[in-house]
Amino acid sequence: MQRSINKLEIRLLKIEDYPLLKESMMAAYADMENAYWKEKHIRLLLKKFPEGQFVAVADGIVVGCALSIVVPDELAESDHTYLEITNNYTFNTHTVHGNTLYGIDVFISPEYRGLRLGRRLYDMRKELCEKLNLKGIVFGGRIPNYIKHAKDLTPREYIDKVKLKEIYDPVLTFQLSNDFHVLKLMTGYLANDKNSKEYATLLAWNNIYYSSKEKLLLNTKTDVRLGLIQWQMRPMSSLDILFEQMEYFVDAVSDYSCDFCLFPEFFNAPLMAKHNKLAESEAIRKLAEHTEAIKLKFKEFAISYNINIITGSMPFIEDNRLYNVGYLCRRDGTIEEFRKIHITPSESNAWGMVGGNTLQTFDTDCGKIGILICYDSEFPELSRLLSEEGMNLLFIPFLTDTQNGFHRVKRCAQARAIENECYVAIAGSVGNLPKVSNMDIQFAQSAVFTPCDFSFPTNGVKAEATPNTEMILICDVDLTLLDELRNYGSVNNLKDRRLDLYRVQRLEQVKT
Repeated sequence: MQRSINKLEIRLLKIEDYPLLKESMMAAYADMENAYWKEKHIRLLLKKFPEGQFVAVADGIVVGCALSIVVPDELAESDHTYLEITNNYTFNTHTVHGNTLYGIDVFISPEYRGLRLGRRLYDMRKELCEKLNLKGIVFGGRIPNYIKHAKDLTPREYIDKVKLKEIYDPVLTFQLSNDFHVLKLMTGYLANDKNSKEYATLLAWNNIYYSSKEKLLLNTKTDVRLGLIQWQMRPMSSLDILFEQMEYFVDAVSDYSCDFCLFPEFFNAPLMAKHNKLAESEAIRKLAEHTEAIKLKFKEFAISYNINIITGSMPFIEDNRLYNVGYLCRRDGTIEEFRKIHITPSESNAWGMVGGNTLQTFDTDCGKIGILICYDSEFPELSRLLSEEGMNLLFIPFLTDTQNGFHRVKRCAQARAIENECYVAIAGSVGNLPKVSNMDIQFAQSAVFTPCDFSFPTNGVKAEATPNTEMILICDVDLTLLDELRNYGSVNNLKDRRLDLYRVQRLEQVKT
């Protein structure tokens, strides 16, 4: 049975992890006798190459691991056995003068498979490979399902059928789906690997950023990929149907390796249809009953699909007061809440909604971000305060019924990008809900806006969706361009403020 995860951490291995690491290894290699590393081996690896050993830790439990060394490429690409590449588990083949990262082990505990944790460990290896300016990654991969086909297929025939997806192999299929290719077939690779008949594929991934010049540590990745969901409002009879549609979009943007996924404001409004006979204020409170379950489902998706999700917004009841709230579900399993501060007349009059009182930036693995819900984007003081806290990306989930309302959000979002020298992403809903009062029609054109200077599009529009059509908008933004703009731009909106004449401060700051 697959386990759920509340908090996930992908980090460097420590010797203190060994007891839990051993348990996880034994579960992962239950089909192989005594197939786990002794503590002395882990100590050796950590002594020789500590930056090459990664673990996946779920709720404090080690559930996966990726171990590696660096070897000369001529050794990695030659015929060899597992004992030879590890020098009989002494790892003396590891050398700082090597140019290939060799993966000596990777596994995920059975109860945590299917959550794409293995992919995340491989991503860490790829990042390390780029950071150390190595040619690529090589390793010998088992073919554990070969035992089921050995009577009818040669190893090469078996590999070809796995490539064509005619046969599923839990190891080789996974490696091929993670951009690895087969260099050759090796025999006698791992002693006592009965399921693979001791065969192994030599698999490789090439680092396209490799330079034959002197090895240099590369800068931290600054390109961020955004996935914006332009959501179609459609009748939905149950929460499960909503979950299916949510996962469809998260899965799609994850396949494009997006760092963030942005949903619109009140995207879950179709669930109000069955309460349409109630007063509008009662129907929205019925919708609020689903908010906790939707939040937890988004958290599950963030971990499983390795993506930070900005959940749009939903109604939420606290102390009998109705708020418009959303959540940042990070891919490590942590969650933070944000609330709409400025409530529109419609939200107040029809639903009895009230505004929140908290404004903050959020730390992510792509730097500090800000999130403002729809109407909040039309108040420049909020984004200015976030900008002063180091925000580089501002996300605005919105819902507008008419083109008038949409253009207010759009024009204000563009202004926020210019005046705060940041990127702004907006995502809204399209279509109609004839059986939901106060949510009859929607108009949207999701987009990513930039400052207007020579390093950016002249009109400040990085990407736009097709108006009023359900779709996904994928867009890359380069955070280093913001630093260049703030220092060498044609104008300097942040630097040139006359703080001797005016400034924006939080009320509590003014009081102090």
